[in-house]
Amino acid sequence: MWVVNWIEVGKSFLSIALELTVLFIGISFLINLIQGFIPYEKMEKWMENSHPLVSALIALAFAFITPFCSCSTIPVVVNLLNKKVRFGIVMIFLFSSPVLDPTIITLMVAILGVKVAAIYTIITSILSVIIGFTLEKIGFANQVRNVVMKGYDDTQKRFNLKGALTETIQLMKTVYPYLIIGAGIGSIIHGAVPTTWISTYMGGDKWWLVPIAAIIGIPLYIRLSTMIPISQIMLAKGMALGPVMALMISSAGASLPELTLLNSIFKKKLVAAFVGSVFLMSTISGFLFYVV
Repeated sequence: MWVVNWIEVGKSFLSIALELTVLFIGISFLINLIQGFIPYEKMEKWMENSHPLVSALIALAFAFITPFCSCSTIPVVVNLLNKKVRFGIVMIFLFSSPVLDPTIITLMVAILGVKVAAIYTIITSILSVIIGFTLEKIGFANQVRNVVMKGYDDTQKRFNLKGALTETIQLMKTVYPYLIIGAGIGSIIHGAVPTTWISTYMGGDKWWLVPIAAIIGIPLYIRLSTMIPISQIMLAKGMALGPVMALMISSAGASLPELTLLNSIFKKKLVAAFVGSVFLMSTISGFLFYVV
């Protein structure tokens, strides 16, 4: 019989929430300040006109500096398609944007360590490029509907302390609650779920845990900001790193709200290919974390 130690849960929650709050505010403000120097319009032109490999690197960089959630990438994707940016490059951005975010990766460094964050960044970047170009190569470019983007603002931001503070506050309203939810779930796991249970059933090198975690994550709308504190606790309890990363990537890379939006700009065959690609990306990533 499991007994919940609510005192331990409360202490764990306060500790995790305080750490995440300090890190999140500081990192978000710094990144919003730096974004005033980023030439967004030029990056879009470079993606359109450069050599494919150069464009792919620019797409990854563009993904790195754009919003957190998978749904928020859709307006940018439509804008890039309307500007006739190469299909494969747009797909690279679509796959990499939700999983590559400077604030989240910096939090990952602070909480999970530099090695995990570096491997995560490298694996997701490489797989995004491979999947993007593969979908283009096998002819999925003709599976895009004609969509006109209205109300999209891609004007360049300027270096501005007040603007950076405003953006940070806005980010706090939209993303910070997910961090706190993650801290709450993580603290409950810490105080309620026995370490021996997690290490026995979810630890070790059980290969089947990776694809199961990837499948579970796809329909869920879980931000990486929510998953990071949860993964910290799960790893501390003995869960294997592979399934944790598979769940993080699949839940960030796809969700039911995002698939609904994608269905309005992609034909069903491409939506199905997107889901399959996210599953493949998260599964391969999970397996790679077993061997690195």
